[in-house]
Amino acid sequence: MRSHALLDDLQWRGLLHQHTEEVADLLNSGPIGGYIGFDPTASSLHIGSLLVVMLLKRLQLHGHKPVALVGGGTGLIGDPSGKSSERPMADPAEIAANTASLRKQLERFLDFTGDNAARVIDNAEWLVQLRAVEFMRDVGKHFTINYMLQKDSVKSRMDAGISYTEFSYMLLQAYDFMELRRRHDVRLQMGGSDQWGNITAGIELVRRSLGTDAHAITSPLVTTSAGTKFGKTEAGAIWLDASMTSPYKFYQFWVNIDDRDVGRYLRFFTLLSRDEIEALDRALAEHPEKREAQQALARDVTARVHGETALRAAEEVSALLFGGADPKTLSGEALLALQLEIPVFSIEPDVDREALTTHDVLEAVCAGPDALFKSKGDMRRMLQQGGVYVNGRRLGQERETLAADEVLGGEFVLVRKGARSYGIVKVR
Repeated sequence: MRSHALLDDLQWRGLLHQHTEEVADLLNSGPIGGYIGFDPTASSLHIGSLLVVMLLKRLQLHGHKPVALVGGGTGLIGDPSGKSSERPMADPAEIAANTASLRKQLERFLDFTGDNAARVIDNAEWLVQLRAVEFMRDVGKHFTINYMLQKDSVKSRMDAGISYTEFSYMLLQAYDFMELRRRHDVRLQMGGSDQWGNITAGIELVRRSLGTDAHAITSPLVTTSAGTKFGKTEAGAIWLDASMTSPYKFYQFWVNIDDRDVGRYLRFFTLLSRDEIEALDRALAEHPEKREAQQALARDVTARVHGETALRAAEEVSALLFGGADPKTLSGEALLALQLEIPVFSIEPDVDREALTTHDVLEAVCAGPDALFKSKGDMRRMLQQGGVYVNGRRLGQERETLAADEVLGGEFVLVRKGARSYGIVKVR
């Protein structure tokens, strides 16, 4: 088999799990269309989805034409791959809304201009009008029950039970491949290794129904070195939508990647070159305490997902909360981002803003369910112990008038109790 730059790149990055025998010849034949399917059962992609998004991106960087197939049709049923039980049926209106949302997200990663412009296609275009008898006659006849039972997505569910709806999912995905081959000359499907059975079913249907070829590339499923599922935290999934996972929390997820995983994730999720990644590997080995590799990973992925402005704000907030940076240096964007991460309090309306004192600010953070101090007595004890700070400045027990430049952005005062407990007080 002849080599191809895309396969060599995927191999080096650890992203090549399985592929059809003649896929290198296909890639060498000229620009071809390749697709990956995305499930619209949520309004946002998560970082598990980001791996296959990067497969499409790498396909495009090597001169080919990426297609993101959003499952507006198959999302009404649900892919049984990797599931231990039947998934509740989704509401059609919700699936339609999620499909539109995913389309907008995908458009941030791929280039939709030029000779190898990306496309987003919704499989509802052909599936919702498909007739049952026509489907069974033209598609079902090509697959035996024995063939379908051998697929991992079905075998893993046989003991627990699987409905006919989910059992037949692979036929719908196969039909997608056939329609994309027929309508758009898409000859390659990519995805995670758990999709191999569904993909090869599509290859078989294309061959039998259209009498032509189709090919596949899969990547390994991502796990951590500790053996846990990638992208899952105590707080839940890490989403690409800023309203579901803030850019700061997104950035922090990547900064805190285990040393054992960061080299792999640099290869999986960034567009950094081989030389750049290998230099970061050496830096990690020589000075792991500096966490240069993690910082490079966090910067690259956060900038691509949320943009440079959100990245800078996330870095500023991180430097403040964990690096002791001067609060007075915070940008307006960082002040806005900070309010999503720590409790926000307000000064009472009758307080004279011109004569605002440190005690006015501290009394504000004594109130509410997120209060930094249990009571005003607790506050006074912490002041005596020297554990209270306003805008990074340690306070004494005396009441002080706040200077104008101590109101950050003309509106906020940052309070810290001890080493890590923060609150921000809105004063105007």
